[in-house]
Formats: sequence, C-alpha cells, structure tokens
Amino acid sequence: MTQKYTAIVTGASSGIGRAISEKLGVLGYEVFGIGRRFDTEEDRDIAGVPQCENDLKNAIFHPIICDLTDTDKLCAIVKQVTSEHTVKVLVNNAGAAYYGLHEELNPKKIQEMVRVNLEAPLILTQQLLRTLKKNGGYIINISSVTAKQPSPHGCAYAATKAGLASFSSSLFDEARKYGVKVTAVYPDMTETNLYRNADFTVGEEKESYLTPKEVAEAVEYVLTQREGIVIPELVLRPQFHRIRKKK
Repeated sequence: MTQKYTAIVTGASSGIGRAISEKLGVLGYEVFGIGRRFDTEEDRDIAGVPQCENDLKNAIFHPIICDLTDTDKLCAIVKQVTSEHTVKVLVNNAGAAYYGLHEELNPKKIQEMVRVNLEAPLILTQQLLRTLKKNGGYIINISSVTAKQPSPHGCAYAATKAGLASFSSSLFDEARKYGVKVTAVYPDMTETNLYRNADFTVGEEKESYLTPKEVAEAVEYVLTQREGIVIPELVLRPQFHRIRKKK
C-alpha cells in the first residue's frame, strides 16, 4: 500500500476483532478499533505500538470506546474519522450472543443481539458507503455458520447473523458496480469469549475450533486479491464438529 489507508473495526478489544486489528496493522492500515472497553495496558498495544491518550497522530491503532447501541455517538465517530482519514475498510465484527431455549431469553437480551449484530452494521455501512465508493473500499461482515443452518438453543443469535448475511448478499450486488467489495465471513466455533453466556464452549482438540488469528488470516485473504476479484462469501470450519459442556 503506497497510500496510507484507514480501517474501522468493531469489537476490536478482544477475540476476532482484536486479531483482525492486528492483521490490518501489519498490512499497513491505520486502524480505528471500536469496543465497549479497553481496560488493560495490553489493550493499548493491540498492533504492537504502545498508545498515549494525548498523542495518537502516528499510532497504528486507535482504541475508541463506544457502545454500538449509542447511535448518535457511533455516527459522530464515523464523521470525525472520515473527515480526517481515507477509510478503505469497514469490518463489522462485534457480536452479542445469548444461548438457550428461546422462551428462556428476555426482551433485553434479544434487543441487544439485534442491535449489536444487525442494526449497528447496517448503520455503520450506511454512514460509510459513500466514502467507500469513493475509495474503492471493502465491507467485511463477520457473520457465523449459524446463519446457514438450523441453530436450536441459539435461534435469535442465528437470526441476526442470517440477517447480516442477507444484507451482505444484497449489498454486494448493489455496490459492486461502484467498486465496493462486500464479503461475508462465516466462522464456525472459534476460541473466543462469545460463549461466555452459554453452557458450552469449544472442544478440547485443536481440530475442533478456529482461532481468532485464523479468521484474521481469512480477512487478509479477502483484502489481498487482485483488483477486480471479490470473494462474496467465505466459510471457515474446523475439521471436527465437537463442543464441550461447561462444568
């Protein structure tokens, strides 16, 4: 990359979003990572460059604390970033997940999943689309394999990810003639804290789960194709289909 481009990543404080932010930094992007919290010194060093609150001019990674359900603040952040930087990549990664029988959820949990997993990507994309058309940019939506299959005990979560997948598919056809590349990535079980509200987690064998780094490498693959090639969908699965019940 000869010109310095900027990327915006949601859910950047941990897991897949953190790994994608690191990868984008290596690829030469200046990354604005949005997260609900950046609590530790390690969080200030996502791309290997220590941060200072008052001197971010030359930083590779800028941590931005923002609840994605705060639409006004989210839009203000986008406006500021696009006014000062050449945004080339948007990664809608942040996710909220609650599992169990659907009747055991409550309206607050359902609303959180809809707003974080679907509403926020729709709004961020709408806010950035003109800029990305101008810059020939990328929109990468981190969906889930649950979007493509029945997901008992995760009906609402799967529905939001299916909505994100449908949005990606339609937007690809809408925006492709303007030079925007739209990709939906569908990871299977990944070793993150997404399952903190579930009674299960990834299996014990390495062959039964993905790592955040591997998902980030898939994003790199999408971004490094020659001009004129788009990968609309990318499914990532481990060799084994196994989960482990929490004790």
